[in-house]
Amino acid sequence: MCLDRVFIQAMISRPVVIAPLIGLFFNNLFAGMIIGALIELIWIDRLPIGTYIPPNDSLTAVSAISIVSIAGPELGGTSPELITLSVLLAIPCGELARQMDIRIIKSNDALSDQALQNAKENNISAIERLNYRGLIKVFLFYAIFLLAVQAVFIPLVLWAYPQFNGIVLKTLSFTYYFLPLLGIAVAVNMLKLRNAIPVVCAVFLVVAMLLEFFHV
Repeated sequence: MCLDRVFIQAMISRPVVIAPLIGLFFNNLFAGMIIGALIELIWIDRLPIGTYIPPNDSLTAVSAISIVSIAGPELGGTSPELITLSVLLAIPCGELARQMDIRIIKSNDALSDQALQNAKENNISAIERLNYRGLIKVFLFYAIFLLAVQAVFIPLVLWAYPQFNGIVLKTLSFTYYFLPLLGIAVAVNMLKLRNAIPVVCAVFLVVAMLLEFFHV
């Protein structure tokens, strides 16, 4: 599904799509929807315009939902705190994956030059093989990246999460409700809806007061 970023480009790789699909595979659709929406909003202003390569939000979303879905059953289920922890761990992976994307794109220069030479020779089959080589390269790098992330973070979460005290868990709980506000602020800023910012803040304040009143 992450290959959609460079091949099909049918928006399947967007966090709001890919995270729920992976969550559905793990029978954890709710966490997938929450994680997908959070990551989609946080990086909604990072558009691949010109030569700019944005953080890889697809791999970030898959990393986060895989951590929650694999570690969750061993930690008593999916909780807001676990979702928050997984998102916070996965977000730096997006920047690491961005650096990987940059290097992949640079390495494709040689394939592009070869394709131009094959075009001059009217060697269509060779051009087709070069396209497949590019896709296989991206697939292998993405697969290895995801395996590495899961190999590091899932054991880390399984070890560290049970040792969190009440203060850490409460902080993660508050962060769970803060992240949507951060994402909405990014979206509002991107759309230049300056007049909507007080409305968003007022809604957040009312919701926060209700949560505190009902001790959610």
